[in-house]
Amino acid sequence: MSDDTTRRHERITRHETPGGLNSLQYWTNARNPLRVAIHYLVIWLVRINPSLRLKNWLLRGIGVSVGRGVSWGLESTPDVFWPDLITVEDHAIIGYDATILCHEFLQDEYRTGEVVIGERAMIGANATILPGVEIGANAQVAANSLVTRDVPPDTTVAGVPATEMSSDRVT
Repeated sequence: MSDDTTRRHERITRHETPGGLNSLQYWTNARNPLRVAIHYLVIWLVRINPSLRLKNWLLRGIGVSVGRGVSWGLESTPDVFWPDLITVEDHAIIGYDATILCHEFLQDEYRTGEVVIGERAMIGANATILPGVEIGANAQVAANSLVTRDVPPDTTVAGVPATEMSSDRVT
């Protein structure tokens, strides 16, 4: 596991908002509402469609970089505002109801960051990946985990926040 969340935060872009209200109140200044509506409709179709080929085609259409042989579980949700900041490399698996976030709306600012899921990585059901996180090749994220830090290649993480599983733990 990386030493701390510094790497993730170094890859995050901060965008100040005018103030007075929380940053989500200004979302229409951040992204074109029509574009977000189209993303939402496409992602809704992706979430309910069992065809992996169609899912990958639809996601590429809204800017997600999808490698060969990527599998998206039903109900998985890529970022609706910034799907173009997601890269999923060849033969990765995104589990049922997993969420990949590329933005965070906060009180006085919003933040965006690319998410990269490496080749043959596996994201478990109901896992959430935060903006700026990189999941290494052959890494595994256990179900129901919150990934706040990079996951090195060939590593298994679990929990909230996700931490590396020790080799002596029963899986």
